[in-house]
Amino acid sequence: MTEHDLFLLLHLLLFVYWLGGDVGVFYSSKFVLKPELSNEARLVSAKIMLNLDLIPRICMALMLTVGGVLSELYGVTHPTWQMAGIWLLAPFWVTMVLMIHFKEGTPLARTLTRVDYWFRWVLIAGLFVSTSYSWSIGRFADTPWLAFKLIIFAVLVFCGLMIRIFLPPYITGLHKMAAGTITDEDNAAMASSMSKARPWVMVIWVGLLIEASLGIVKPFDKISGDTVLLLQKISALLV
Repeated sequence: MTEHDLFLLLHLLLFVYWLGGDVGVFYSSKFVLKPELSNEARLVSAKIMLNLDLIPRICMALMLTVGGVLSELYGVTHPTWQMAGIWLLAPFWVTMVLMIHFKEGTPLARTLTRVDYWFRWVLIAGLFVSTSYSWSIGRFADTPWLAFKLIIFAVLVFCGLMIRIFLPPYITGLHKMAAGTITDEDNAAMASSMSKARPWVMVIWVGLLIEASLGIVKPFDKISGDTVLLLQKISALLV
């Protein structure tokens, strides 16, 4: 197995476990919302959901590093400082995800949750700026589909932030459920919260499928020179 084969396999596994784990989280969350179930059954469903949710979070945190190394193997070269950042991103992000999960409810987890929130906004902005700049100088001339994959990944991170914005009533309901004090109003608030988050979940699923399709089909390789020039000019304006 070559280095390319290894990272391609890792890339595919991250896609599978991200999408599969996300579907599992979404499915188990429905049982948490059912007030006709016993409180114990709902709590078990919630535990399954929260622990399963760790898998797609880890996959997202690893994806840019694995994809960045894979893009280097495809011929998109990176300066030394950028490759160092790509390699350091995965351990930094994964560590933060794990600490937030396993230290849930502690001051450290609350602080890291805030750091993670703003880190993702910075990551989104960085992906748009760096991708636009790289396109403007022709780094994606031979692999334009990689640029689209990076932009879609930024959109996926944004969707995750939108889900986080709409979920507080759902999380509050989980805490009240654990304390045995949940009310009909809390159940309604949880259902409303999940309803608002659901469209963003669907966008993530669609985005992941598009990402996978771009990696397999690798379209736009035959893009015309005039079109490339036009897109490069647009990208230059964005940066």
